[in-house]
Amino acid sequence: MLTPRVNVQTKNMFRVNRQTDYAVRVILSLAKRPAGARISTAEIGREMLIPPALLQRIVAELAGGGFIKTQPGRDGGISLARQPGEINLLEIAEWFEGELVISDCILKQGDCPFEQKCPVSCQWKRINDLIRDEMSRIDFQQLAGDAKRIEAALTPSASIPLEVVSNA
Repeated sequence: MLTPRVNVQTKNMFRVNRQTDYAVRVILSLAKRPAGARISTAEIGREMLIPPALLQRIVAELAGGGFIKTQPGRDGGISLARQPGEINLLEIAEWFEGELVISDCILKQGDCPFEQKCPVSCQWKRINDLIRDEMSRIDFQQLAGDAKRIEAALTPSASIPLEVVSNA
């Protein structure tokens, strides 16, 4: 099998940019907390390893999109503006990336002279729709639950005795 060629000059249509990744981390951090809980951006930055300057821009974008609420001041912080189950991965990705498309021919319908007779165009659209549908089904309540289960599985528990097996 051939190794795929990587062209760093062009946008990779299947790659989420760093800002979107950080935005997902912010929403996930808030989704893991009790409803209405406020947390400082500094605490989220430490927890999710997000640089402070970039975090401020992401928080502003998320607030502008109606995903989070900000409360300034000493007792301020940020919290989710909606329930975690009401925010999905596609919404966050498209807020930061724009409409998710895997091929320009999906966006520029009518521009291609082969559009009416192209066997690939309808497949790009079908694949694009599948990706969008899956991303829209993944909400932050689900992701928060997954994160808690993963953290629990990785946390050593004193209540679970280790069994030593002898090869004798």
